[in-house]
Amino acid sequence: MRSFQWLALASTFVSAGAITPEQLITAPRRDQAVPNPSGEVALFSTSQYSFDTHASSSWWSLLDLNSGKVSRLTNDSSVSEVVWLGSTDSNVLYINNTNAQIPGGVELWISNTEDFDGSYSVQGCISAGFVLWSQDSGTKSGDIHFVVYSQTYGNGTAYNEKLAATPLSSARIYDSIYVRHWDTWLTTTFNAVFSGTLKKKITGQGGKSRFSLTGPLHNLVAGVKNLETPYPPFGDSSDYDLSPNGKWVAFKSKAPELPQANHTASYIYLVPHDGSEKPVAINGPKSPGTPHGVRGDSSSPVFSPDSDQIAYLQMKDIAYEADRRTLYVYTIDSKKTISSLAKNWDRSPSAIKWTPDGQSLILNTEDKARQRLFLLPADAGDDFKPHNFTDGGVVSAYYTLKNGDVLVTGSAIWTSWTVYTANLKKGVTKTLFSANKVDSSLKGLSSSDVDEFHFKGNWTDIHSWIVYPPNFDKAQKYPLLFYIHGGPQGSWADSWSSRWNYKVFADQGYVVVAPNPTGSTGFGDKLTDAIQNNWGSYPYDDLVKCWEHVRDNFDYIDTDHGVAAGASYGGFMINWIQGNPLGRKFKALVSHDGTFVADAKVSTEELWFIEHDFNGTFWANRDNYRRWDPSAPEHIRQFSTPQLIIHSSKDYRLPISEGLSLFNVLQERGVPSRLLNFPDENHWVLNPENSLVWHQQVLGWLNRYSGVEKHNPKAVTLDDTKVPVVDYNP
Repeated sequence: MRSFQWLALASTFVSAGAITPEQLITAPRRDQAVPNPSGEVALFSTSQYSFDTHASSSWWSLLDLNSGKVSRLTNDSSVSEVVWLGSTDSNVLYINNTNAQIPGGVELWISNTEDFDGSYSVQGCISAGFVLWSQDSGTKSGDIHFVVYSQTYGNGTAYNEKLAATPLSSARIYDSIYVRHWDTWLTTTFNAVFSGTLKKKITGQGGKSRFSLTGPLHNLVAGVKNLETPYPPFGDSSDYDLSPNGKWVAFKSKAPELPQANHTASYIYLVPHDGSEKPVAINGPKSPGTPHGVRGDSSSPVFSPDSDQIAYLQMKDIAYEADRRTLYVYTIDSKKTISSLAKNWDRSPSAIKWTPDGQSLILNTEDKARQRLFLLPADAGDDFKPHNFTDGGVVSAYYTLKNGDVLVTGSAIWTSWTVYTANLKKGVTKTLFSANKVDSSLKGLSSSDVDEFHFKGNWTDIHSWIVYPPNFDKAQKYPLLFYIHGGPQGSWADSWSSRWNYKVFADQGYVVVAPNPTGSTGFGDKLTDAIQNNWGSYPYDDLVKCWEHVRDNFDYIDTDHGVAAGASYGGFMINWIQGNPLGRKFKALVSHDGTFVADAKVSTEELWFIEHDFNGTFWANRDNYRRWDPSAPEHIRQFSTPQLIIHSSKDYRLPISEGLSLFNVLQERGVPSRLLNFPDENHWVLNPENSLVWHQQVLGWLNRYSGVEKHNPKAVTLDDTKVPVVDYNP
């Protein structure tokens, strides 16, 4: 027997290359690298939290695309949304989040990157808190057309929180469903895109160019009732685009004629930048060129380099968030021509960019637990299968360079931020930056920490990641930490996470196994769609078979002292496992924001989600909802594995009552259990101080029951001193 041979290594396996929760939370978090027109340098922003000051700081930097060296541009935390100005290599346009004239307003500034803090000039004041620039557009006159977004009132004027009147009553009244979404109760304000122009002027004897904001900003969505963009809570500048010639703006909005709680349908709208006409849906149900039967979510509109076409993505199903996206191209002059590209390709792109010559498109697409870039000719037929020219990790952003290569920002399980160049034919050509080589808290992490395997699932081969602790030795034995992903249409990808980080869990002394069972995305429609009305069947069977495969094939993994954890759908699956035989195979369980009572699913905000996944409405198809009910008596009677329940009060997708119900049952059944609640968090735990408590409780709970706590002096323990435990039991 070698069940605890891993314990002899306790003093060494966390000493080299290990990452702690504190290091994860305080490591620098960098945004996308955006190159200047010549491709010599790239801009990016960084934020970092400190447990010493209990505050975050942020700054902007430049990355030299030849040497990979980083230089600080500015420490001014008021600077945001920086974009390169037209075709210049050193001038940038940005928002300064201060306004001396209007409380809650912002200002438009221009600076030169060679003397950023000393060269700024104020171009204009805006009376509200506008955020998120699109790429600016240079016109023949030299004027700068730009697009921003802000919250607005129903009359189209921008909302300014500091100037808004405080109502005397806190009452909220609704006459239609969709009263709240994600973590926010819906109000009479909503998002809207605004356009503006900075007029170029030549001043002085030297002919120096200056710009000034001319006229008011134009609300581009105000002309049609119920339009909103970017769409909350995750909408951003990818929801709209400004044509290179500055004439047009395209944006995504949910279908205004349909109840948003029941449908995912959205359209791409086209509107003149100057707001002279109302926006028109190019692929709405009454649009002449709309492909037959295609009514699902539209996304990622992007203009061709000549401004004549718009490429966009759209799902077919009107009420399904994980349907496959197909690429379409709309020709503006024709007003009737929408063509599909690679329609039969069994992958779902998430972002599009045209190549500079307009002859091809570059697609960012999930594929086999990675996020890869694929090249697609603009004249590709429906049966064309694009080829990928990047491979490992995930791509979070990408830009074409002047020499034809692509600048890629991404991450991997072993690094939080990497920037590299890739050639459309040769693949990755040069790595410019990788956080694990620079950040002291991440040093020692490498691709050798990660492996993958496949096993026979319920009906097909299933992929799984395997992540090792530091100083891993296959001759020793380590307890299993079984990871179950959310979604349910989602996946464990080769990506960095600041919440469910594989390495932070592994570095406690576990081998993390993270399978992608039925329902997972990136492996084709059939695997993704097969989870519909099968939440507790195929996926559960896959997980059982994964656990058995690990037990029978990996001598260095100790399944006798294994533990399991999951969030969202993964939280549901933990609750399902608790009441089924697999639950007896683990020493402890952790469920984060998981559903428990089948009938409670009707309290969610996105009704289209449950009505799709359970094949109908709550009243007409109640048996479908109850088929996979963790709270059914026959499951509750099997509860016996110690379980930590985490549920936050602002999670409106899975209301707090779900966590309370599960905790009540576990306590009454006498099962060791604990409830962790964050009143100010949503489906995710984002506040750094809350995140630290989350890690201490989750890791401490698992470590206590797996045996890690007793034998590893550096393991996280249940720290009940920072947040006192409420216990009214005698």
